[in-house]
Order: sequence, then structure tokens, then C-alpha cells
Amino acid sequence: MELRKDPITQSWVILGQREARGDAPVECPLEPAKIEKLRSILTWPAEGAWQVRVLPHPEPLYHIEGEPGRLAEGMYDKMGALGAHEVVVETPLHDKRMSQFSDEEIERVLWVWASRIADLKKDARFKYISVFKNQGAMAGEEWGHAHSQLTATIFVPRRIKYELSSAHEWFKDKERCIFCDTVRQEEKQGKRIVQMAALLGRVLRRLEKVAPAFHLVVHTSPNTKNKKGELAGYWKTLADDYHWHIEILPIVEKTSKSYSIKEVYFNAELPEQAAANLRALDPNS
Repeated sequence: MELRKDPITQSWVILGQREARGDAPVECPLEPAKIEKLRSILTWPAEGAWQVRVLPHPEPLYHIEGEPGRLAEGMYDKMGALGAHEVVVETPLHDKRMSQFSDEEIERVLWVWASRIADLKKDARFKYISVFKNQGAMAGEEWGHAHSQLTATIFVPRRIKYELSSAHEWFKDKERCIFCDTVRQEEKQGKRIVQMAALLGRVLRRLEKVAPAFHLVVHTSPNTKNKKGELAGYWKTLADDYHWHIEILPIVEKTSKSYSIKEVYFNAELPEQAAANLRALDPNS
């Protein structure tokens, strides 16, 4: 595997072949009896029957060993796929989706995400930690068992740089955090405010009634241990102008281009109307 940078879009692209999987396994590879034989990065709780378990990805896009090997090939930059790629098994129960978790079970997963982000940020080589969850075949989920994934990269993804730049410019102009302003605006209008933690399960239960397949992505701040490179000079206001947040990108139909376009999202429904429709659904029915 190697990474090459598109000089026009400024996106890093992973190139290389992952090992062929062959026929789909008859049994789920994330069943407790199978993963208990594998090396665990983190197990919660540490003793007794586990509820959440973090494992190295069996076919990682990034490898933690080695050096970046940054090279220039003409006008193109390339480097090795240095980083980390982990799988978070969110429950030992195969047929239980996150939308069916109790609030306490969701809190466990959130705690594990935060713990792994904090631990991976201790490695100054890693500039950004991504947490994402693909649910449903249309979202490209790898296994049917409830799971999410973490990747640590030695670059900051383009989409995150856009967010950081916009948040920085907003703060520089107004001396306010754009995310705090957004929350205050939503609370004032009383239309679209969607809260975290205990409400995440209810949001997912409502969402699954109209879009059972979705991408869930956690956006966090970059690693501040490494102040060189593309975001040098930004760190003075990071604590003031950027907040971690979760984005959920539903896949509403097979022909939708809401995610395939990547940087330009298509949405056929106004967000205010979508939020009103979701609020009208009973999350417990």
C-alpha cells in the first residue's frame, strides 16, 4: 500500500491491493468465540465478560510499523501507508444493531472511541484519528456484526482541513466558535437541535425507519503533538474555534449520490423538514 496526493484536489489516495477474501465466511468473524482468540487492543470491561472489544483490522489499510518514506515523484507527493487501523466490536451479540442498544451500551462505545483516540494521539507521527461506522450493505459495511472502525493517519483529511479553516476564519472574524453559534441558533429556533449520548440511540432508531443504511463519522481535532506541516500556526485558537462532533450520512436510495460525490453532498430534502419528519417518528415503536 502507498499514499499519493492529488495536487489538484489535495486529497491523499490509498493505492494497492488488499488481500482477496475469497468466499464470504459461513460464520461471522466477529463472533465472541472467534475474536476471544485474537489479540485485543482494548477490552471493556477489563475483567469478566467483555461488552466492547477493539482489535487490529485483519486487512488494514495502514500499518503502524515503519517510517513514512515521503518522496516526490515529479510533481506528485507519495509516501507509505503508515498509520493504524482498528475494529471496534460494539457488542458480543451478533444480531443487535447500535439503534437497539441501551443508553448505557452506547455510552460504552463512545467511551471506547474516546479512549482509543486519546491513546493514538500519544503517537506524534499520527496527525489525525478518524472514527467511522458503515451500517448496511449499501454503506459498504464489512461485516453484519455491529462494529465501527478507527484509522490513524500521518495526514489530515481534506474534509477536516476545510472544517478547520472555516472554523478558524469564523473565529478570527467574530471571535466566536462557529459550532457554539450553531447550537445557540438551533436552540433559539427550536427546530433542529439534536443532542448527544443518550439521544444518539433515539436518533438512530428514527433514522432506520427511513434509511437503514448510513455512514456515521466522528470529526475530532487533529493531533497537536505534531505542530509541523500543513496546519502549522493553527494551534493557537484550536481550543476556541473547533468542537468534535458526529455526522450521520443516511443512504436513502440506491440512486442517491449523497455520499458518492464525496465533497459535494446532494440532499433532496431541506434539513428542517428532515428533522421535523424524524421528530414525528416514535423511536420506541
